[in-house]
Amino acid sequence: MHLTSAPLVAWGNAWLSGHVGLDDAVDAVERRGGPNLIGTVPGDDLPFDSGVPLRTALVRLGGLGLSVFRLALPTWGDPLGLVGPKDLNQAAVEAREGVLVQLADEQLGLVPTPDRRGSSYVGVSWTPFRAANAIPQVPDLAEAEQRLKLTLIEVTRALEGVDDAAGFGPEVLGALENREAPPLAHGYPPRAHRLAAQAERLARVVELAEPLSGRGLSARQAESRREALRQLDMAVRRARVAAHAAIAPRR
Repeated sequence: MHLTSAPLVAWGNAWLSGHVGLDDAVDAVERRGGPNLIGTVPGDDLPFDSGVPLRTALVRLGGLGLSVFRLALPTWGDPLGLVGPKDLNQAAVEAREGVLVQLADEQLGLVPTPDRRGSSYVGVSWTPFRAANAIPQVPDLAEAEQRLKLTLIEVTRALEGVDDAAGFGPEVLGALENREAPPLAHGYPPRAHRLAAQAERLARVVELAEPLSGRGLSARQAESRREALRQLDMAVRRARVAAHAAIAPRR
C-alpha cells in the first residue's frame, strides 16, 4: 500500500531535526503525492484556513512549537499509532493511515484523502483533528525489526501446507525486488532505512497477495493463508511506524 502519510512524517522529521531545509522537505513530499493542502474543520479554531499549502501550514505549525511528526497505521481492531479521540481514530482507521503532529501545548491529527480535480490534477488533502496530547504506544526499532523477522519465519511455516504458497503471480514476486525511491529521508540511521525498505516491499506483497486468498484452496488452507497475511501485515505496519520514528538528531 502506497502511504501518503509516510513521506510527510519522514521529511517533516528530517526538516525538524535540521537535516534538510523546509523547501527541500516540501518538494520531496509533493514529488510523491502531488500538491498537499491542509484543510480545516468547520466550527473549530485550528490554525488553518481551508486549503492552506503544505509549506505555509508547516511554517504556521512551527510557530506553535511543532516538534515531531508521528506515523499512524491503524486498522479495525488495531489502532496502531493513534491516541484518540473517536473522530480522529475513526477517520484514520478508514484511511488506514494518518499523522500525529506534536505542538508545544497540544497535538493534532492529520488524515489524508486523495485530491483530484479534473483529469490531470492529483494531490493530497489533509483533514486536521484535535488529538489527545499523549504519546502513542508503538514499538521501537529493535522490537519491530525482531518481530518482523520472527513473523516472516512463522508465515513461511504456516504456508508450507498451502498449495498456492509458491504460486504468487509475477507481480507479487516482483515486489520483493522492488527498487523504488527509499521511503525514509536524510538523517535516519542505516538500520531504520533497511527496516523501512524491507517493510515497504513486504507491504506490497501483502497488498498484491490478498486478492488471491482462498483461490483454489480448501477452507482450511484459505483460512491459514488469510491469517498468515494478517500477521504479516501487522508486523509490517509496526516496522514502518518504528522506522519512521527513528530519526537521528542533528549533531
